[in-house]
Amino acid sequence: MSDVNTTLTLDEVAELYRRPLLDLVFEAARIHRANHDPRVVQCSTLLSIKTGACQEDCSYCSQSAHNNTDVEREKLLELDTVVDAATEAKRGGADRFCMGAAWRQVKDNTDFERVLEMVRQVKALDLETCATLGMVTKEQAEKLRDAGLDYYNHNLDTSPEYYGEVITTRTYEDRLRTLAVVRSAGMKVCCGGILGMGESEDDRIGLIQQLAMQDPYPESVPINTLIPVEGTPLADTPSLPWTELLRAVAVCRILMPQSMVRLSAGRSGMSEESQALCFLAGANSIFLGDQLLTAPNRSKNSDVELFDMLGLEGINEVESTETIEV
Repeated sequence: MSDVNTTLTLDEVAELYRRPLLDLVFEAARIHRANHDPRVVQCSTLLSIKTGACQEDCSYCSQSAHNNTDVEREKLLELDTVVDAATEAKRGGADRFCMGAAWRQVKDNTDFERVLEMVRQVKALDLETCATLGMVTKEQAEKLRDAGLDYYNHNLDTSPEYYGEVITTRTYEDRLRTLAVVRSAGMKVCCGGILGMGESEDDRIGLIQQLAMQDPYPESVPINTLIPVEGTPLADTPSLPWTELLRAVAVCRILMPQSMVRLSAGRSGMSEESQALCFLAGANSIFLGDQLLTAPNRSKNSDVELFDMLGLEGINEVESTETIEV
């Protein structure tokens, strides 16, 4: 992307982030309309294909083996189960299907071979494909690309300075290295972070700087807000003011004008008014479905109603009589 600024400073991002809120939203909306159809919102569905017992110690995560949550460990799903879920997602209006496995890193074994076949068969449904599987090698990334994977998700989570307060089992450099491997294999990058983990405003600014300085910057930028989970170290973290999420959306839109900026985890707790402002400021992607991995999401019916209210497009249901070839 020609508009990447690899010398972007923290002071420059901070000046943008701290503009008067309505001025910031106005500028973001202008840039959004110059690069995207403001009425169109891309819709994805996310499925946990392997749940729980992750070796990472992410303080926010219900699936970490280090945290005492009520998430049950589940082995990798069967191929037919995933294909059926993808088929249903397409019927329900999604155009991208995302698969998440609670792994620290991909291992060359029969499970990985099954994931490759999942990607092939989901791609055959004429859906965009995305996966988040932990760290990958160059050879594994190339196999995923050859199977038809369009996007690889690997979030930075927060700023480099705050990262060690949230995760100790994987370094920031590990994450950046995985992103470089995915790029070298020719796949698109889905990379964002989580707001509201007790970080400072400076940390939110630092996260956005790291995202915007990638060359090219991520094609997909999921912006999550923490969903506190009982049994995790962040269970009692106070909620983030919605204005901070709105600022993050607007700054991401300004600095990464061609990206899809996704309202991700935490949207179930947002009011219709705050979502509307985020769409105005440049958010143009959401997850459909009642659940995101193990976290709750807004119901599809409420999203349809919201889209109708705001005049947005994107949830295009396939008629139940249509046959989807598998």
